Amino acid sequence: MPILTVRHVTSYIYKRPVTFGEHRMMLRPRDDDDQKVLASEIAITPAPSQISWTRDIFGNHVATASFAEPASELHFESTIRLDHVPAAFRAADIESRARTYPFAYAEEEQSDLACFLAPLYPHPQVDRWAATFLREDGSADTYQLLVEMTRTIEKTFRHVARHEKGVQEPARTLQCASGSCRDLAVFMISALRSLGIAARFVSGYLHLGDEDDDCVVGGNTHAWVQVYVPGPGWIDFDPSSGMVGNQNLVRVAVVHDPREAIPLQGTWIGTASDHLAMKVAVKVTAATNVEA
Repeated sequence: MPILTVRHVTSYIYKRPVTFGEHRMMLRPRDDDDQKVLASEIAITPAPSQISWTRDIFGNHVATASFAEPASELHFESTIRLDHVPAAFRAADIESRARTYPFAYAEEEQSDLACFLAPLYPHPQVDRWAATFLREDGSADTYQLLVEMTRTIEKTFRHVARHEKGVQEPARTLQCASGSCRDLAVFMISALRSLGIAARFVSGYLHLGDEDDDCVVGGNTHAWVQVYVPGPGWIDFDPSSGMVGNQNLVRVAVVHDPREAIPLQGTWIGTASDHLAMKVAVKVTAATNVEA
């Protein structure tokens, strides 16, 4: 079981001192069954006048910082150490009632899953694309449907860096056959929900190291999909890489809409020309032979 250390640094640089409003942070990973935070620290310069922690309705950790003094640079450095347990997805784990699509969620599950079933950017072209994974009679093997959709997106869509704010609508992603990790995740979520399968957006960190090394370094912020499958529950699917399961993925936030999972956002008072740059750096270190 690897112990991961995630260092996430964000700096905002201004031409002259500006005044800062509240800044909302979603940087601390979730405590789930397959990942547990061992230590968490965040250093902010200038020091905030107040910082408060809470959890949103999905159980994500949210911190809000307030500032009293103006400055020409605002610097956030989050350092997390966590125990991460890789978990695979097996067809045998699916409850028998859900091994063949279409299936119905149990009555006690439906209220909790309602927001993850609601259409996300619905479009008939996306619906038709999703239907290509079904047999002529509208059925499918549930395991194969989920795995093949993930891997088809990875093989047939280009994963590109896109620096514009927000997400690309799924119909546009389909038309261009390309998108950022968040675009591909939203596209897959839209396709799954059109089939009546509960899916949610996940933001977090991707570990890029070689798993054969004792100590490896590499990583970046990332976005992918979780699907609720009767039996195993929420399962990770990464359409950017075609990977199924949580290996190399560290969950920070799970939401029904990507706008709710922005890692760091806030306001400042000044002129547009005052803003010079924003710099982000992420480093993920995995030590496989370290005692927790």
